[in-house]
Amino acid sequence: MPESTSSSASAPSPSASTSSASKPELDSTYYTWSNFFSILTGSATNHERTEYFRAKDDINEKRDCQRCDEDKKWLFKYSPIIRFMKHNIDLLGPDDGSASINETNVRCRRCDTKQSGGFDPEYGILICANQLRNRGHLEDTLAHEMVHAYDHMRFKLDPYDLRHAACMEIRASTLSGECRWTREFFTRGQWGVTQQLQECVRRRATLSVAARPACKDDVQAAHVVNEVWDSCFNDTRPFDEIYK
Repeated sequence: MPESTSSSASAPSPSASTSSASKPELDSTYYTWSNFFSILTGSATNHERTEYFRAKDDINEKRDCQRCDEDKKWLFKYSPIIRFMKHNIDLLGPDDGSASINETNVRCRRCDTKQSGGFDPEYGILICANQLRNRGHLEDTLAHEMVHAYDHMRFKLDPYDLRHAACMEIRASTLSGECRWTREFFTRGQWGVTQQLQECVRRRATLSVAARPACKDDVQAAHVVNEVWDSCFNDTRPFDEIYK
């Protein structure tokens, strides 16, 4: 994907690092000042760029995951949207809390993909620690995936049905706060004001649907998003209105 997005309602990427013992020995060949400046000047090849950032993620894995875990704990304690979503997810599950989304089943890992997170009903939520810019980015990603968890429990949507998938992505991008104007303006360089929220949600939902195996291309993805747009964009449950 052209930007770091959430690949949700699907099993976490098998490339996510789960054990330091299983990692290959770090190849520092590409993690050099020479390659760093080649990337800055635009002269690096795609292979050099990929290997440089992969080596960088290997080196910083422990630091990235530790920071992610610390920010995750802070968000579950202090973030209004994370606390609100957790409360509403808890209301849908059994009294024993077995279906809750909490610190234990939100896992920070290093990922080899460009996505920032993912949700799976059995696994919980995967956060790609090496793709996060800051705590605000983690909050948006976690809120996005928690909207998916809510939809899974409340509406029993099938993520393999493209119409269902499109609706899930529309709702998650609308309600998580990731498409608010300040995030678009300062982070993604989207300068438009008129219909900014709708354009952001359409763009991100279309990218996510297009990445699913059942989708043929971005044309089909855009068509499916348009089909379900009105009902899904205007459905703000569990919020009374769009969270900003």
